[in-house]
This record gives sequence, C-alpha cells and structure tokens, in this order.
Amino acid sequence: MSDSGRKKPPLVADKRYSGGTRPASKPRGSAAGGGGGGGSRPPKKAQASKQPPRKSPPKKTARKASGGGGGGRRPPRGPFGQFLSAVLWPFRLVLSLVWRLSWRLAAFFVAAIVISACYVAITLPPASDLYDGRAKGSVTMLDDQGHAFAWRGEQFGGVVDAKTVSPNLVHAIVSTEDRRFFHHFGVSPRGIIGAIAINLREGRGPLEGHGGSTITQQTAKLLCMGEPYDPKKWKNEHAYEADCRQTTLWRKAKEAVYAVGMEMRYSKDQILTIYMNRAYLGEGTRGFEAASQRYFGHSAKTLSPAEAAMLAGLLAAPTRYAPTNDLARSQNRASVIVGLMKEEGYLTAAQVAEARAHPAELAAQARTGSGGYFADWVMSSVPDSLGTKTTEDVVYSTTYDARIQKAADTALTDIFDQKVKEGSNAQAAVVVMSADGAVRAMVGGRNVRGGGVFNRATQALRQTGSSFKPFVYATALELGYHYDDIVQDTPLTINIPGSGPWSPENYERTFSGPVTLETALAKSLNVPAVRVAEAVGLDKVRQVAEDFGIQSDLAKGPALALGASESTLIEMVGGYAGILNGGSSVTPYGVKSVKLQGDNTPLMGSEGGIGERVIRQDAARELIYMMRQVVLRGSGQRAGLPDREIAGKTGTTSSARDAWFIGFSADYVVGVWMGYDNNKPLTGVTGGGLPAEIFHEVMSRVEQGQPVRPLPMLHPEPTAPSRTVADSGNGGGGGQRIDQVIENAIRNIFGLR
Repeated sequence: MSDSGRKKPPLVADKRYSGGTRPASKPRGSAAGGGGGGGSRPPKKAQASKQPPRKSPPKKTARKASGGGGGGRRPPRGPFGQFLSAVLWPFRLVLSLVWRLSWRLAAFFVAAIVISACYVAITLPPASDLYDGRAKGSVTMLDDQGHAFAWRGEQFGGVVDAKTVSPNLVHAIVSTEDRRFFHHFGVSPRGIIGAIAINLREGRGPLEGHGGSTITQQTAKLLCMGEPYDPKKWKNEHAYEADCRQTTLWRKAKEAVYAVGMEMRYSKDQILTIYMNRAYLGEGTRGFEAASQRYFGHSAKTLSPAEAAMLAGLLAAPTRYAPTNDLARSQNRASVIVGLMKEEGYLTAAQVAEARAHPAELAAQARTGSGGYFADWVMSSVPDSLGTKTTEDVVYSTTYDARIQKAADTALTDIFDQKVKEGSNAQAAVVVMSADGAVRAMVGGRNVRGGGVFNRATQALRQTGSSFKPFVYATALELGYHYDDIVQDTPLTINIPGSGPWSPENYERTFSGPVTLETALAKSLNVPAVRVAEAVGLDKVRQVAEDFGIQSDLAKGPALALGASESTLIEMVGGYAGILNGGSSVTPYGVKSVKLQGDNTPLMGSEGGIGERVIRQDAARELIYMMRQVVLRGSGQRAGLPDREIAGKTGTTSSARDAWFIGFSADYVVGVWMGYDNNKPLTGVTGGGLPAEIFHEVMSRVEQGQPVRPLPMLHPEPTAPSRTVADSGNGGGGGQRIDQVIENAIRNIFGLR
C-alpha cells in the first residue's frame, strides 16, 4: 500500500533534539535531516515506526529552538545592538569586578568589626567602674548656715542610675540625643547618613557639625575609647579631653567599634547610667546629679519636665546654655526639648504647656553667683592636697555669710551706679570680718563674676595712707599716753640720713598748733602723727603693726607714720579687728573645717582666729574712742550710721592713688579700698568720700535688723591737765611734757637748780 498520501512520522533524532539542545560532543549536522555526514547512522525505520506521533512543542520552546542549531542563544542583533554591546562590555566587566570585590570587602569589614567589638566587650570593666572617671577630686564650700555656695574642681555629686533617676531626665536625654537609643546596636547608619547630608547641605564638611552619634557612641567618646588619662602624654585633663573629642574618620571608626562592644557588654540602662554620670554640664559639674544640685539645689531624682529639659539642653553646649550664664537662652533651649519629648510620646500637650508656662528657675545661690572671690581666697589658704590637688571630694565649712555678701555686692554696685562717672575703670574692694578674724564676705573687684581672677582684697599691695595711723596711736597708748595728751601741729623738718631734710605737711597745708591726740587722729593731721611716732620710736610702731597682722614690708623712715608702706586690704581689716576685740591679734580665716564628702571626721580645722595680745585692753578701749571721734566730727563723718556707734579711719595716699576707709561697729569690721589697677590718681576722691560712703552703705545693710550694741570703748570723764608729747624733731615747740615745764618754772622763780 502506497504511503505517499500520509504524513511521514518524525524520526527518533528529530523527536529527541527538536527542543534545540543536543550533546556538546555531537556535531551540529548529526541531527536527522541535517545532511552532511554527522558520523552516525540514521535510525532504522522499524525503530522510528514504533514511536508515537510527536506533539507540537509550546510556542516559547519552539521560539527558543528556532535559533538555528544553537543552544538557547539570543537572535542575532542588528548593527547598532552589536556596537552598543561592544561599547558597554568594559563597563559591565568593571561593574562586575567592583561588585564582587565590594561584597567581599564588606564581609571582611563586618567580620573585622564584629571581632574587634567582641574583643572590646571582653576587655571592658564592670559598668560601675566607669561612673566616675575624674582624675582629681572636687571641693564644695558651705556657708555658715550649711548651704553650698561655691564649687571648685569637677563636681560629681554622686552616682545617678537610669533606673532610679527621674524618668523625665531619661526621656529628655533620649529625645534630644538619640531617639532610637533603645532599638539600635550602638551605631545608627541612618543617623550618620542624615547628619552627613545636613552638614553638606549647610556648606560644611561631612564630619563637621552634626555627627549623627548615638548615645552609646557619645559614651565611648567620654570614655576616650578606653584610653586612660596619662599626665606624661597630655599636658592636662583639658588637653586629654580635647584629643578624645577630635573628629576624624579613623576615630569615628574606633568609636563605632567601641560602641558596638559596649552594646555587647552592657545593658542599655548601664550605658545610659555611664553617660549620665560622665557628661560635663557646665560650671564645673560632671554628671547630672552635680548639675541638678548646682543649678536647682535638689537631687536629679526629683527633676520636673522643665528642669530635666534644661539639663538635657546643656549636652549640646554646656557653657553656652548654662543657665548661670544666660537663663533666658537656657529656658528657650528647654522649650524646644519639651517639644521633642512630646513628639516621642513622653509628654502630653498639657504637660508641655505647663513646662513652657513655668520654665525652670535657678536656685537662690546659683542665681546670685556671689562668693567667687571668697572661694578663691579660701582655696589659696588650704594645703594643695585638700584644695587644688585633692584626689577626693572634700567639703569645706566656711565663715561665709550669704546675706552679708549680698549687702557688700549691692552697696558697691549702687555707689558706682549713682556716684561714679559711667565708663570709669576705677576699682574697689570690700572685706567684711568679725572681731575674731572670721571673714564673712569679700568683694575683690567690680563687674567680675565667679572666680579665677585678680583679687584686689587679698592680692593687691597698696599704700595705706592715713589708715595706718591707728597703729601709731596704739603704740603711744600702750606706752602710757592718753587721748587728751597734747601734740604740736606745727612745721617740722627731720633730717633723714642719706635723703636729707624732710618736712611733712597736712592735707590742707595748714597747721593747728597744739592739739590733743584725739583731735590729731580725728582730723587726720600728718605732722602730729609723725611727732608721736618719733616720740615713741619707729621700731616700736613697726612692731605693733606687725603684731596686729600687717605682714608686708614696712617703711624704715618717719614716713612710716603716714602710711608710706604697702599692705593688702585683708591685712588692714585684720589689724582693725584686733583693735575691736580688745587688743589681741587675729589671723583672718575663712575655713572652719574640712571633711571628706559623706564623712563626719574633720581632716582639718580652722587655722585662724584670735592670737596673742598686742596692746592692753584699756589702751584698745581708748583707741576705739579716738576712732569714734573720726566718724563723729572728723574726716570719716560720711561713714556714720544714725542708729549705732561706728568708729574707723580714713586714708588717702599721696597723689590720691589710693583711698581707704576701714571701720567697725560692735559686730563687724568693714574695709573699703578704691583706686586704679594702673596706679592712676583718683579724681576728687579721698578716703572720707566715696570709700566712706561705700562703708556706710555696706554697714547699714549688714546691720539692718540686728540688735544695737555699743562699741567697747572708753567713755572719758574730766581728768587732770593734759600733757605734751615729747618732740624729737627739730622744727617746733612743745618738746617737753607740760608737768616738766611747770616744774622748771617753779625752780626758776625760787632760784632752785
């Protein structure tokens, strides 16, 4: 039967390779129907007839097979496609190589970071060892009521714990510094990328300005990545911290590794606790407990949202945002932070409104900022081991009186505001002291806050002028002279070996003739003071002044009596305190005791107070009476108070370079100095002028509300005729005591020899 009318069944080879795939060892022409000798015979017809009819392949497969013998190749491209492929081929190769290299490098760096972080985690100490990393201790000063008023060194204040501190503080810190703190692994890539973008957009370098650091990274930086302070490597702690804060790519990488290691080693609460205790928050405070005590006067455990926001705001710039520097700026910063706390869900809208309506305020002592000069003086008076070089936290109980300090501050400010030309560079200093030498307040200069500056009350050596004269008369009274003895106020010339003749003059360049010692001191007459000093002996005057605490180098010649020597204000006030207490020397002091923080055992007690007797009590009482006349009818009348007895002495140096008034009530001694730092003469100022007025304003405030007590002075009764002080000079009469004059007259009358 003819089969010409039927479709010929496919060959086995056609069926097997119809999909376009064939063994690689077969030549392309080996398929059935391919023609051209493939090296294998076509299958037998019998075998082919046994195969079932072949179904048509799917379209896609057929499309693949239609490539003409070719193993799945794409159809040939046109000329443009071939050109484009040739051009892009090198780029595809480079991209392929970069990709292969990149993921391998990334894997290597990730492995290196993980290994390094694991090493950091293993070597980290317990978290509690990192809470206080200060190389030195601190000093806290308490006033006479037990309230802290000044701090030196880095204040720690004690450990705060993230679990026990006010939740408001934790929320404020996290909202401000690292919103994803509780969710990341120590580093926030998103935060870093965002910070770099902001820096570039604002025209800075990628690492300048915003850092994108997490709280963990900031803690790593505070710890200097585990590198301890070495005084041999760094000049001081400030240089050490500046080095740790440097921002370079290498340091950022180390910081990231250290942060990851911390996350492996510590819990989030532990990391936050380290951060809260190590952060510097301005005004010498280290950690949030010290800052809370410094600014608000209470523990960080009880911080309100407004207070917590203000403290958290200090982290960005402690000095700039310190509320003691600019309270309004600090409050504005806190207002922004309470808004961030609301965004994070930590505060309600009502709480935010309350915090903004009633912003945080400073504690009373932090607000006044007084006591800096006193604190500096105290620090200079204690051993370095308990002061500037202490390795422990120590507490000083002092004689400082905040009420009296405020009186001195406001009095000085008021006088300069009302009676001194605006823009004047004239300076002034004030010291207030008790009769036993306890310093109660100190102003070392004008328009200067805080400490660390030149203290004109304790460091400036200035000529004392007539304020030295009480020591001259104290010597005379101790030797038996009295207030009503006569001294000549007449021209005097003294020949000084090596210098020639010297003729002292009174301030008004007039002479009063015979005057009592009382009048001579009250009117601050110069010639009588020189005559008295010469009569009793200059060496004795120097000895009495030194015994009263005037330790400066005293002049050798007769000008000693007129205050040609230099001294400090605190020395002079200490000398007057000796007069007030009945004639015993005093050593000015400000520290009553020194203790370790948290310990009740004193390490040191007071090293000042009343010392040896210098003059008799009766002589001191008489001298106080004479000084009382200075205020009642002499050169110091502007210093007087209407409701209580005041005694004192004015002092004005040659060319008016220094003006003094030092005086006392029964309770306190107050000394005032005024002048220029460059020794420029004062214009129209004497000790009886502005210094006496400053004294008046200080003392009236200090004594306000205090019981009135009389001065411990002599109350004279009518006595026998006065005597004349012997005159050792060669310029005037009155060279004999009056009783000797009478005796000689009687002898002449009766012809006696």
